[in-house]
Amino acid sequence: MSSRQSASAKSLRPFTVDHFRAYSRNLVLDNRDYWEPQDFQLEVVEDLFALNPEVWLVVPEGNGKTTLMAGIALYHGDYTQDAMVVIGASSRDQCEVLHNQAGGFVRRTPGLKRRFRVFDGYRRITCLRTAGRIQVFAADDRTGDGVIPTLALLDELHRHRDLRLYRTWRGKLEKRNGQLAAISTGGEPDSEFEDIRERLKQGITKISANGCHVRAAGGGMVLHDWAVPTDGDCEDMKQVVQANPLHSITVERLEAKRASPTMSFSHWRRFVCNQAVRGNDSAIQEPEWDEAKSAEEIPEGEPVAVGIDFGWKWDTTALVPMYSPQPTERLLGPAEILVPPRDGTSLHPSEPQEAFDRINARNPVTMVVLDPNAGGEQFAAWLEDERGIHPDSIISHSQATGPMCLA
Repeated sequence: MSSRQSASAKSLRPFTVDHFRAYSRNLVLDNRDYWEPQDFQLEVVEDLFALNPEVWLVVPEGNGKTTLMAGIALYHGDYTQDAMVVIGASSRDQCEVLHNQAGGFVRRTPGLKRRFRVFDGYRRITCLRTAGRIQVFAADDRTGDGVIPTLALLDELHRHRDLRLYRTWRGKLEKRNGQLAAISTGGEPDSEFEDIRERLKQGITKISANGCHVRAAGGGMVLHDWAVPTDGDCEDMKQVVQANPLHSITVERLEAKRASPTMSFSHWRRFVCNQAVRGNDSAIQEPEWDEAKSAEEIPEGEPVAVGIDFGWKWDTTALVPMYSPQPTERLLGPAEILVPPRDGTSLHPSEPQEAFDRINARNPVTMVVLDPNAGGEQFAAWLEDERGIHPDSIISHSQATGPMCLA
């Protein structure tokens, strides 16, 4: 590599933070500056070098996630014999972002062309010193099934349709003592990604002084999460800047970004404050839900309607009672939430039936709304045959996008 690498740096032991820092300082960014990894990035590197099988970095947009992963990919490929670094992204275009960043490092950095060869058309980089390879895949568990990674990198995990590719690669790590690292910004509430993110936070081992950085660890997984807390102020730029650890992100830059006429509040909260927020096309936004909160409860014994959303293998099933004291009023009661095993088996059919009975015991159910195409057909038959609900009071409503938008 370049003459920037001193003799003392060359004598450092590979797969230590000091050695990675020295290696990275030789890499030339697209602005022609040399890369200087920052402390929050090196914390992720340290957890990888500690041989944690899975390491996540969830941080707002523009904080150097892709640069970090590109540097890690090259480093691992340069110091791991027969390395197999696989990169998964949600789409072909997203695949090219990380590949181009790593390939750009090779093209711009003196000496790296003797260590790597970039094949843009194949989205592949070969590692000449170690006979290794860095290969990009779209987020499809079928095309990614035939690889045995020494390092798997998942880019923008919140944009993946599901986490099947993640689970496929996670299941192959033991074959070569591999590791998996994922980077992302915040996703949509109740998504598979956000569900895992929240469960990881339950194992918090460290919270930074400003409250915007959480390091959670458990079960071989480590999460570094940078976000404005849910009870924080997303319009307070001094707090928002604490959730954006990259040194070049300042209060002034954030103020200018927030002032843009094209910046919506939901986008700001999700991609700059890193909170789980529904997209702009959602029928009801979080502030509207918050404003609609009420301490009023459905009186016991009053008749209710129940809406049911079925989920059998990963998504939760929800049964929600609704009471209408007046024609223009709607009061939603506490939901019955049923979580499936999430081990490949389905939720047992008796569980939604028991949840229905719990609601019905407190408030007699006079109407049920469900989607027969989402597993509701058999449930509707049970309601009619076993609970005496009249067929006219069992309303079919599709959960497809069009009908839900109209609703």
